[in-house]
Amino acid sequence: MSTAEPTFPVPAAMGETGSAQHHGADWALNLAPDRMSSMSISTTGEPLRKRPEPQRTGAAARPRRSLPARVLGETGYVLAAFPLSLLALPIVAAMFSVGLGLSVTVIGLPLLALAGYVARTFALINRRLIRNTLQADAASPVYRRDERGLLRRALTTLGDPQTWLDILYGLFGFILATISFVLTVVWWTLTLGGLSWVLWGWSLPNGPNDQDVPELIGLGDSYLIKLAWYTTIGLLALLTLPWVVRAAAWITAGPALLLLSSRAHLQAEIEYQVQGRQAARTAEASSLRKLERDIHDGPQQRLVRLSMDLGRARKQVDADPEQARATLQEAIGQTRATLDELRALSRGIAPPVLADRGLTAALEEVVARSTIPVHLTMQVPAKMPEHVETAAYFVVSEALTNVAKHAGAEYALVDLTVHDSPAGRVLTITVSDNGVGGAQLSKGHGLVGLADRVRGVDGVLNLTSPTGGPTDLVAEIPC
Repeated sequence: MSTAEPTFPVPAAMGETGSAQHHGADWALNLAPDRMSSMSISTTGEPLRKRPEPQRTGAAARPRRSLPARVLGETGYVLAAFPLSLLALPIVAAMFSVGLGLSVTVIGLPLLALAGYVARTFALINRRLIRNTLQADAASPVYRRDERGLLRRALTTLGDPQTWLDILYGLFGFILATISFVLTVVWWTLTLGGLSWVLWGWSLPNGPNDQDVPELIGLGDSYLIKLAWYTTIGLLALLTLPWVVRAAAWITAGPALLLLSSRAHLQAEIEYQVQGRQAARTAEASSLRKLERDIHDGPQQRLVRLSMDLGRARKQVDADPEQARATLQEAIGQTRATLDELRALSRGIAPPVLADRGLTAALEEVVARSTIPVHLTMQVPAKMPEHVETAAYFVVSEALTNVAKHAGAEYALVDLTVHDSPAGRVLTITVSDNGVGGAQLSKGHGLVGLADRVRGVDGVLNLTSPTGGPTDLVAEIPC
């Protein structure tokens, strides 16, 4: 191996301090690969420390807006939602009432369904408006569809609960939108009018019957008193504007999200559970096929040869005892090799050390068997749910096997950490190597089965492996 210092980035968790971690990142950065121990274990029994949530990508990773940008976005939503709701009310109400009145006729149901389609359109616009102005998670539900004729299409549309929620919001959303609109306009008027009074207040008529608020409450009618009064009103309105505008925006957006997006989140959760169950079945089926293939190619072939050797030895016992003894000795070797293969296969099914001594000891054994140097750090509780420990074991084991076979790496880094998240405690497993990269989570690659295994326990597997390396495999499993 080369003696150059590795430049592979170390996972952040390895930078935590603690004597049990061999100086964390410094150890991994400063120790040359040829001086790394093939088994460098560091586990800790320290209390679990909270660490920040991993950074997300896509819509969830939008940068946090400044206060002025947020206020303007919320104001824009209120000002846009008000005319939208006023436009939706007469159209949806007219079509719905006509369709309901004619529901005893042939054209009644298609008209009601058409009202549902129109309400869907306004709901779609409202969800996009919430996403773009409030930057909130306004998910779109999956609507039921049936293309087999006009009547079936109408019945399917009217049988979808989301259609009635869209119609409900189309009929009554204007009430909350009006409240939000009035509140927002009043507060912006107080803010802008009060702060700019000095520019236009002098132009107001001031006849004997014209009295301003300061004069009515006994403060006097001088210009300075009026200026101080209206400027104070403007400042107070400006200071409270962010909270008032936010409240006004969510008076409309809150019920909109409840009616227009709540089923979408439920559908997404159900879909996630279904995919997780399917992934678990796929992983199990794949494991069984692999086990069958390994048994056929390994122990079964050896047992066939062992049977043939024993049959030959039985014939040689009387005619050639020495040759029979050599054949039996060879059979004993075959028996030992078969036992070794069976033990290796049993580790792939349910590692005995995992059940007997726990995850730490099981991973120590995995690292000890690795053909490349591995640095392992663990900051996990002594006991976790059995399915979590089993999944963690196979993630590390199969990832290191993949690194040894395909990555061409000089060393690997493995880190396991449990941390808190809004959804509960999560076990994060990071396997990194300084190999050639190019690994993929796509069909035809060995890591697909690993992704299915992680999905089967409601976890997520992410892979970063640019060509030329390095490779980071990160699994997050709820525990």
